Amino acid sequence: MISVIISSANQKLLADVRVNIAETVGVPFEILAFDNSTGAKGMCQIYNEGVAQAKYDILCFMHEDVSIKTARWGEVVNRLFQENPAVGLIGVAGSSYKPLSPSGWQGVGGDRTDYLNVLQSYKYNKLAAEHTYRNPRNEKLTEVVSVDGVWFCTTRTVLAKARFDEDTFTGFHKYDLDFSMQVRQHYQVVVTYDVLMEHFSEGSLSKEWVFETAKFNAKWINQLPAYTEELTAKQKFVIEKQTFRAYIAYLIKYKLPASLAYRELFRNLRYLKVYPSLFFKNLAFVGKAYKVAKKEGRL
Repeated sequence: MISVIISSANQKLLADVRVNIAETVGVPFEILAFDNSTGAKGMCQIYNEGVAQAKYDILCFMHEDVSIKTARWGEVVNRLFQENPAVGLIGVAGSSYKPLSPSGWQGVGGDRTDYLNVLQSYKYNKLAAEHTYRNPRNEKLTEVVSVDGVWFCTTRTVLAKARFDEDTFTGFHKYDLDFSMQVRQHYQVVVTYDVLMEHFSEGSLSKEWVFETAKFNAKWINQLPAYTEELTAKQKFVIEKQTFRAYIAYLIKYKLPASLAYRELFRNLRYLKVYPSLFFKNLAFVGKAYKVAKKEGRL
């Protein structure tokens, strides 16, 4: 029924999640775990190896620092695919808007476009665990542009049309967002609220994320921004503006050159075409932000 594919870097976490899956999945399953404790392989490569070895028609890709709380969640996933043939990818967290500005699976600031049901614990920040649930329309499924890589499921039929792009994405970022974009060329990408899990760490955006993000934008620039619900011009403007400024903050944090920001602004002149006024505002902001950072000794 379900093949669960995991890239593992911690034997204790893997042992725990093996037990958790066995106790909760509720359907025939297999676990294909790949030791990547040295970080020698990227997520896309490992997931493609898992796909090649999987024997079931539903494939679940998940992190090992997770504890699923929903009993018989395998039945839930199978039923969702059976009842919704247009659906090709199911996750537990996702966004209805993927900005043109370099970003993760959702933008920064402005009106919320995220939809999720996750018990979030924190590893890198001193924050209390919280149940992050957002389903404002009380939907069974919400169509999104992309899902977060903590946990998502697809089918062998979908994988005949979409694959993990290991040639482009060689590290640990963007595998989820790129795969979502591939799937949505043929199927719907959705968030379900019927599977609950605890995730023991929050996302961490490294210097590698900056370079993988550039690869993503180069690949998908002509389809960005992407969205599944209508936003006003003002809503988009705010999200794009704040997301781009957050991106600049990461460039400065990792002492990367301003040329990376200019490259994104001028890429295919897409930004100028879609958001002409914001293009010039962002252009000015890059110079100002780098000038301030140098004055403060951050560069």
